[in-house]
Amino acid sequence: PFAADRHEIVDALYWIGAVTVAWVSVSTLCCLLNGTRVWIVGNGNLMRATKLGKWAGWYLARRGFAIVLISRTQEKLDEVSKAIESKYNVETKTISADFGSVDIYPKIESGLAGLEIGVLVNNVGVSYSYPEFFLNIPNIDSFISNMININITSVCQVRESCSSLKSKGVILNVASASGMYPVPLLTLYSSSKAFVDFFSRGLAAEYKSKGIIIQSVLPFYVTTKLSKIRRATLDIPSPERYVKAQLCTVGLQTQSNGYFPHAVMGWVTTALLPAKLLNKYVMSMGLSQRARYLKKQKQG
Repeated sequence: PFAADRHEIVDALYWIGAVTVAWVSVSTLCCLLNGTRVWIVGNGNLMRATKLGKWAGWYLARRGFAIVLISRTQEKLDEVSKAIESKYNVETKTISADFGSVDIYPKIESGLAGLEIGVLVNNVGVSYSYPEFFLNIPNIDSFISNMININITSVCQVRESCSSLKSKGVILNVASASGMYPVPLLTLYSSSKAFVDFFSRGLAAEYKSKGIIIQSVLPFYVTTKLSKIRRATLDIPSPERYVKAQLCTVGLQTQSNGYFPHAVMGWVTTALLPAKLLNKYVMSMGLSQRARYLKKQKQG
């Protein structure tokens, strides 16, 4: 009887191992095929003005879209508008609006009236001046209101633009990789970007049947004013390189890091590293940045 029981246990373990190996193999194959589809094949000619409508956002001018620029300073809007028209020979329109306020959306809706929007890019955002403990943030009440209005309310007010969005149009909501896991000392920023990610994925499920593509974009560092990084590297691309890669993922991924090295970093930080270890590392990095900033402030 003992030998029979042992034989049954060996058989059970064999089949458990065989099923596990098969599952891992199939999962790995699916990941490789999906990765090839997203990062090598891309979405072809999806992001073209002839397919998605005439009016869109910034970088898309080189793909034939006319451009509506919405930002706070009219002088800067005019400067960028003229540069785009001169370089790409497309129409542009500007709307000045301070997203720190909540009374701007009727003005935006009025400015978009009559336009057939092909692509809507929600890229407005604000972060901390330096990493800081939540209760130590200077002018915390106005800080909270400003960040919620800019990082969260602006994305929720997508309804003001959706009335002009062409069927089978695209909405790109730019979140941040910091919304993929908690980032201590940047807690409010990280949380606001996590909201953008979840909100976008919820909308994507709601409007998929209507032919509208909604994508949550979660970049790591890019050489922008917000990141305060000027030198581009493999893992910190220029805006041009990042956007070129990200546009190829539209329609293929609802949630995307947008750039292959960033996708690898996202997989490592969320799937491989233990949460406690990641949290400890991010906290130590934030403390180091905070100490350097405060030291400069004292010296200045």
